[in-house]
Amino acid sequence: MSTTTSRIAVIGLGRMGANMARHLTDCGYTITSVYDILPQTTQELANELGSTAATSPSQVCEEADVILTVVTDDTSMRELFSPDQLLTQATGKTFINCATVSPEVHQEVEAACQAAGAHSLEACMASSISQAREGKLYLMIGGERAVFDQHQALLETLSTNLRYIGPAGQAAKVKALVNMVMNINTAALAEGLGLGDALGLDTKMLCEVFAQTGANSRVLETDADDMIDRDHECWFSASHAAKDSGIANSLAAEAGVEVPLSQATEHQYQRMIDAGLGELDKSGIAELTFPGRS
Repeated sequence: MSTTTSRIAVIGLGRMGANMARHLTDCGYTITSVYDILPQTTQELANELGSTAATSPSQVCEEADVILTVVTDDTSMRELFSPDQLLTQATGKTFINCATVSPEVHQEVEAACQAAGAHSLEACMASSISQAREGKLYLMIGGERAVFDQHQALLETLSTNLRYIGPAGQAAKVKALVNMVMNINTAALAEGLGLGDALGLDTKMLCEVFAQTGANSRVLETDADDMIDRDHECWFSASHAAKDSGIANSLAAEAGVEVPLSQATEHQYQRMIDAGLGELDKSGIAELTFPGRS
């Protein structure tokens, strides 16, 4: 069955999952069912897309051939793929798992899917909400190459940059490093701008100088104005930043590599969570570094 005629379902209807479902619908794909742990969220998106509002993961599996999952963390992923949940009707299905979770969990999920007669891919996203809605994700894929080849057309519909990395767990390792470096850059920018503000410098001018020197970064483009203006509408939450830095730091510990900058960054984002700021955008780390804010 080609991916253009496959029955597709989406589990996890947060900022990313819901917008991926909307984009696939716009492109002519049929989203047969959707599911979220919040019943109201499930029903609202089902009404919007003309899909079934599934009441359980197993119902989703019954009604689809390809299931996209976008969940929060290792615990949620393991629970979803437990024997009495998603894999009860899994024979012949393909699961494309887009959450940022540990490489170990992606490997566990692949093994569980294979034991149930199903296939899985990890589709790690290095993008944000608008890219999900527009089909412009940067996707890094891990899993069996043959499964990737079978579903490449669907994955290309979701992305403008699609890269097959290797076996299960490999794409998750790359994604962990992407977010590790991004989070360090974000924390560093917040410190630089916060210190500049404390020194009485014009922070807009400072950003212009940063942009023309070795202080330039992608984060400068996306987060600097939000840090200055205290506009922390959430595109990528501080709580997710802490989680993802933690994944990278765990990988570093396993490899025997010291990563003090990443550890300090995880600590800063954990401070935000402890202060009740975990659902702010990652740019909210500036609330800890600008004078008079924290």
